[in-house]
Amino acid sequence: MQDFSFHNPCQIEFGRSRAAAFAAAVKKISGNVLLLYGGGSIKKNDVFDLLTAEMDKAGIAFIELSGVKPNPGIDSVREGVRLCREHGPGLVLAAGGGSVIDCAKAIAIGAEYDGDPWDFFTGKAEIHSALPVACWLTLAATGSEMNGNTVISNRETKEKLHAGSPLIIPKVSLLDPRSTCTLPPLQTAAGTADIMSHVFEQYFSAEKESYLQDRMAEAVLRTCVTWAPVAIMEPENPEARNQLMWAGTIALNGLLGCGKGGDWATHMMEHEVSAITDMTHGIGLAILTPYWMDYIFDADSQPGFAALAREVWSINETDDVEAGRKGIAALRQFFLDMDIPVRLRDAGVTEAMLPVIASQTVRRGPVGGYRSLQEADVLQILKAAW
Repeated sequence: MQDFSFHNPCQIEFGRSRAAAFAAAVKKISGNVLLLYGGGSIKKNDVFDLLTAEMDKAGIAFIELSGVKPNPGIDSVREGVRLCREHGPGLVLAAGGGSVIDCAKAIAIGAEYDGDPWDFFTGKAEIHSALPVACWLTLAATGSEMNGNTVISNRETKEKLHAGSPLIIPKVSLLDPRSTCTLPPLQTAAGTADIMSHVFEQYFSAEKESYLQDRMAEAVLRTCVTWAPVAIMEPENPEARNQLMWAGTIALNGLLGCGKGGDWATHMMEHEVSAITDMTHGIGLAILTPYWMDYIFDADSQPGFAALAREVWSINETDDVEAGRKGIAALRQFFLDMDIPVRLRDAGVTEAMLPVIASQTVRRGPVGGYRSLQEADVLQILKAAW
């Protein structure tokens, strides 16, 4: 295990009963906020009314920016930055899922910068300051509510790029499992796939001695495998919603990756897929992950796959090769059972797109910390998944 430094300053308030505490924590930072949300679902499931009522009680004034899309675009970021410069809020508050939170983080860094916020994603600028961020989470998926990552799309250039800094870890996040009860089944499934992919990206690491992190990772995966089908069959089951939301946070708040390098090749591939097609991130990850596993399955990786099969899927097989392959098959079947497409072609990717996706994936060099992948490797995985 590598040496590491870990610090996460995010205050978590879990559940709607903590709404007043959340508003009080926001007020301590600023009484004037930019409130960011998506297509209006928070006005249908009463989140907007509850949140704004608590802000009124706490004496928090706000301006609104709505219409943030999945795979949030730099155009929304630029509009948010414009509003910040015009109205001078002291905090950006995201109400929604990971897309809204990522957009809020990008606005927070852009508001403190004189140039175009896209510069942070292309490497032309470094993050040195940011407005504080808070969020009211309404979807179990990305983990953005407790980390310093943001991913933004540029639909003009067909790029989807990442920026990150401890400065954009939310100061306080309210996790609201109740708001997820009205989600369509496919959205719950895609969110679950996103959570699991985050765990896989950290589980498969060049560091061999990471017993505690690996057991924690397996517990998060078992939670997803146990409770996602319940949430889909019983949408208002409170324990299913609670467990999935907390799993999503634990999956990417930094704990599972302490002392490990991780891989992230599948995420890099999927970012290029969704940059071109606007595919839902979790669906793209669910399609690609089993094919990435097939590709890197060899003598070195077999013990890890075997452990995953036994601990997560309860596969009773003594031979590592057989256990590992059965584990990959179990994952593929799990996604299929949640009605997630298993082929890229079924989600809008054409065969002609594959070389472009492969080239874009490695435009800054090989990807993958566990197994380094060149363009030819990426293209082979994409063809298998197509």
